[in-house]
Amino acid sequence: MITANARAVFSSEDSFKLTTIERRDLKPHDVLIEIKYAGICHSDIHTARGDWGPVNYPLVPGHEIAGIVTQVGSEVTKYAVGDRVGVGCMVDSCGECDPCHKGEEQYCLNGNTGTYAAIDRYGQYTQGGYSTHIVVTEDFVVRIPDGMELDVAAPLLCAGITTYSPLRHWGAAPGKKVAVVGLGGLGHMAVKLAHAMGAEVTVLSQTLKKKEDGLKLGADHYYATSDSETFTKLAGSFDLIINTVSAKIDINAYLSLLALDGTLVNVGAPAEPLPVQVFSLIPHRRSFAGSMIGGIRETQEMLDYCAENQIAPEIEVISAKQIDEAWERVLASDVRYRFVIDISTMGNE
Repeated sequence: MITANARAVFSSEDSFKLTTIERRDLKPHDVLIEIKYAGICHSDIHTARGDWGPVNYPLVPGHEIAGIVTQVGSEVTKYAVGDRVGVGCMVDSCGECDPCHKGEEQYCLNGNTGTYAAIDRYGQYTQGGYSTHIVVTEDFVVRIPDGMELDVAAPLLCAGITTYSPLRHWGAAPGKKVAVVGLGGLGHMAVKLAHAMGAEVTVLSQTLKKKEDGLKLGADHYYATSDSETFTKLAGSFDLIINTVSAKIDINAYLSLLALDGTLVNVGAPAEPLPVQVFSLIPHRRSFAGSMIGGIRETQEMLDYCAENQIAPEIEVISAKQIDEAWERVLASDVRYRFVIDISTMGNE
């Protein structure tokens, strides 16, 4: 077994503690990655706090991983020692069902294996990227393009693909009006990507305090949802709305902003239900949908797209001992716009 330094929580209310974890010895198609940077996602907090169900502790979160290949299994063909690579929200799937054959492993009918808080095919509990090393089968590793810094690449493995996938699927393009609900880690990437795809982009945020940022990121318009006039003025306006907020909102009010045949897609995942009135959908043939990250093929496509179009998340690099503070700031919406852990500090007390 391979020993790695890590930061873990040992209960739903625990602060992070330095610990060691074991990674499996390499199977023929595995690669060992020395993690250089790991992004902090709101999903890490939801999972660790038990918001989405029971958790086995200790838990090492982290599914925005960027690093260097340091060892490969005997039958690996896709990567070599020294390659710059990334790992996102999943590390395996059945590989046999229809979604897997279509390259949509995130929707595996037998359940994909999460990068952390899951049981892998070897019966081991997966632990994530707040650690120095990880072992992953080569089919769930992506290549980080030349010229893209590893710290910048890390958040793209979740925040980037989570917003890229629905924008592509629902056709963000010139002539389309796209609204983004929330300007946080996911929202700021949705704005950048929708703008690059040629759509007319509007940010819908509780207040106008981030308006200047939103416009710099590529938004054409910015409205405060705390102002009831916003919903009157923008009624029936948008072809696509990407809701990035991981909290309960009045979803029917936002559905009223869709044009004929428009779609509201939830990528934020609040623990509470979001009640929908059927008459918010019927009159204008509107749709309410969800989207979960992207497959490995699409994730690589997203990385290449971001490299070609010089799209990068706005990041704040922190040390491992600042993770607790960073989580509190995420919950307070006090980050612009993604925290990234410098894993070289992992062993520091």
